[in-house]
Amino acid sequence: MGLIDYSIKNKKSELVLKNANIVNVFSHEIVKADVAIQKGIIVGIGSYDGIKNIDLNGKYITPGFIDPHVHIESSMVSPAEFAKAIVPMGTTTIITDPHEIANVCGLEGIEYILKSSEELPLCVYSMLPSCVPATDFENSGARLEAKDLEKYINHERILGLGEMMNYPGVINQDKIVTDKLELAKRYKKYIDGHIPNISNEGLNGYILSGISTDHECSTVEEMIEKISLGMYVMIREGSAARNLETLIKGVNINNYQRCLFCTDDKHPQDILKNGHIDNNIRLAIKNNIDPIIAIKMATINVANCYNLQNIGAIAPGYIADIVVVDNLEEFNVLEVYKDGKLVGKDKKALFETREIENSNVTNTVNIDKLTKEDLKINLEKDIANVIGLLPHNLVTEKLIRKVDVENGVFKFNQNVDILKLVVIERHTNKKNIGLGLVENFKLKNGAIASTVAHDSHNIIVVGDNDEDIINAVDEIKKIGGGLSISSNNEILGSLSLPIAGLMSDKDINHVSENLENMLSIAYEKLNVSKDIEPFMTLAFLALPVIPHIKITDKGLFDVDNFKFIEI
Repeated sequence: MGLIDYSIKNKKSELVLKNANIVNVFSHEIVKADVAIQKGIIVGIGSYDGIKNIDLNGKYITPGFIDPHVHIESSMVSPAEFAKAIVPMGTTTIITDPHEIANVCGLEGIEYILKSSEELPLCVYSMLPSCVPATDFENSGARLEAKDLEKYINHERILGLGEMMNYPGVINQDKIVTDKLELAKRYKKYIDGHIPNISNEGLNGYILSGISTDHECSTVEEMIEKISLGMYVMIREGSAARNLETLIKGVNINNYQRCLFCTDDKHPQDILKNGHIDNNIRLAIKNNIDPIIAIKMATINVANCYNLQNIGAIAPGYIADIVVVDNLEEFNVLEVYKDGKLVGKDKKALFETREIENSNVTNTVNIDKLTKEDLKINLEKDIANVIGLLPHNLVTEKLIRKVDVENGVFKFNQNVDILKLVVIERHTNKKNIGLGLVENFKLKNGAIASTVAHDSHNIIVVGDNDEDIINAVDEIKKIGGGLSISSNNEILGSLSLPIAGLMSDKDINHVSENLENMLSIAYEKLNVSKDIEPFMTLAFLALPVIPHIKITDKGLFDVDNFKFIEI
């Protein structure tokens, strides 16, 4: 109750932001007033003088942005480095799903994310990974069931169960899946969804299981159906999946309160160049969404969805997470306050962080030497199933193509854009190798390899010759996980990701510069299609829950029919 003295001006607050244009997410208006802050809490809106006064001269202030669905691992840096990147862009709270690192390291991966995100000027909530492994059609580094997850279910920063990708397991009431859903419901926790291209009765059944959100909509019709059935829809703008400009057309005055913004998977150079949730807001405004509605989708809507108390608004009793922007058109973030402290200015972090010991989540690449014999694709005829890439999309086409065959074995044809795609189990050296073919990557004279391969994160490599495929994989093993590019049997670039083969132990600028260089090499020297982001696209070709055809270490997988098929 002591804060009331500051509200009624019996005492001067520590900090007052004066002459601000406040975006009020409750009344949908701009209010010109001062904001009084004491001990990190907003104590008053009106006319105030504080011990310290900062005149904003009419600049606009909004609540701190909240990302409801993000995988820190996709930034390729530690949680501390991730915070340094996104906090100065206005994101002050995130809900992360550590299923990437959990698929490699199990509970130790979850523990690493929780411990390394403590004491940051970024509030990091987490969901418990629901799909480790994502399916039984691949080998991951761990297997987590409900009894394993229960250890963390009451952790103060655990909000619930992460994206449930196993739609058949939900609908068919598989016991392992049902046990996880029941765990979340028993403890009154939230359950996130992942359900692309499912509608009608199937969608009804999926929602009936207790799942309340989805971030996989790719059409307005899909979004509207899910909202009409009571779901919250997260409009995603990541590095590979960019759905905002399509979905924003379906947002209107009647449904925007069920719409949130998320980033899901975003690479470091994309964050540094284009922003984080602030980028979603800018794009929405450019696409004719009312700026206040866009801000609500990034703040109070998320808080309401997950019942996050005292964040998402600028009002008495709310935590002083505040973003200062120049105007509501260009929406440039100038300053960021977390708990009433200035933590970001001009896109620069004004805080220091510390890294924690990470030996439990390193040394995760365990494979034998790859040989040409391992890479042979045996074909009885010259007709093959081929994975077809679509521009800026995680969905792939199932294509049937005529290919070159010599002595019953697939033969590369440098004049045809059909490349070899290989997935190698890398966690326990099971020696599983999945082989497939892919079209529209456009790569020439080389190979690209990565240990970032959603969600089991085995090694995935694409190439137009076996020598470079082997060389790229050898480099991955040498650097302890990460990315590599080989051409003419020479390594043109590599990025070490020693933390689970997913994250660097270096700063985000180092990672961004190296990745930017490797992207340039991929596009300019290997002629990769400009319609795809090569590393992010490659990563999702191993995810057998996104239509229509993918590849795992066990082979080529038909997602629509949920079964393996021959090449």
